[in-house]
Amino acid sequence: MPMYKSPNVHGHGMNCGEHALQNGEVDPSLKALEERQDEVLRRLYELKATVDGFAKTVTTPDADLDASTPSPGPAESVFKGTADLDSLLGKDLGALRDIVINANPARPPLSLLVLHALLCQRYQVLSSVHVHSSVSAVPPPLLSCLGPRHIDSYARQRFQLGFTLIWKDVSELQMKFSTQSMCPIEGEANVARFLFRLLGAEPQDPAAATQMDCWIDKAVFQLSEGGSKDRAAVLRSLNAALGRSPWLLGQEFSLADIVCACFVLRAGQTTSAPVNVQRWLKSCQNLGHFDCVYPFLQ
Repeated sequence: MPMYKSPNVHGHGMNCGEHALQNGEVDPSLKALEERQDEVLRRLYELKATVDGFAKTVTTPDADLDASTPSPGPAESVFKGTADLDSLLGKDLGALRDIVINANPARPPLSLLVLHALLCQRYQVLSSVHVHSSVSAVPPPLLSCLGPRHIDSYARQRFQLGFTLIWKDVSELQMKFSTQSMCPIEGEANVARFLFRLLGAEPQDPAAATQMDCWIDKAVFQLSEGGSKDRAAVLRSLNAALGRSPWLLGQEFSLADIVCACFVLRAGQTTSAPVNVQRWLKSCQNLGHFDCVYPFLQ
């Protein structure tokens, strides 16, 4: 004989309303449980995104002062590629993809600021500016170089890409992508190539892609690091190419135009540049993507 009595679930006199609702309706208690589960999962996701944000700061001990978080840039982009981050970088597993750049305030990476504005037109970008303790003072324009603070900056899960710029006393610009691997990429040109690929706008023609790399190398090694003769030679080459087409790769605006224009502007060669180069610089300015760099040319 059993010690405890249990109800006869097979009995015909059972009140079916105690166990299930008829006519296909959902038990209110079950529905409430599902809603509670969804709320718990949502809060766990937000907590994970917050922890990922802390992890970025901890694993990148360069962020001593948080300066700003940007809002999206201009509404119209010159690039019409259809690539998305999942196709370019693999499936997003919930953690925000972080780009962390260490740059010397004495040499602002103008081309990266232009590319940042273009990325903001393609993706939801959560970006911030920090100052490392190795830098004693940073001009105000550098603290706001990525734009005003985003109203949703507290909710990392709402963004597709993280973009952190840290002003630091470094001899060479460095970029780290993904806090898990932290593989560094050095040099403004190499970082620019990486960011440009995220736009999905790379030339498909191998010859055009090679020509783009050649122009970028000329900008870095001759315009930026070369002497007066090297700079004059690059300006002559630019003038000749721009006499045949509106952009360096022909009819399409590309990374070559972004990098070369920024290095010409930084070198202070605008007023003395040949006529085709001056016309090209004006065309770049008219696009609106270079507005972010002019405060640093004063």
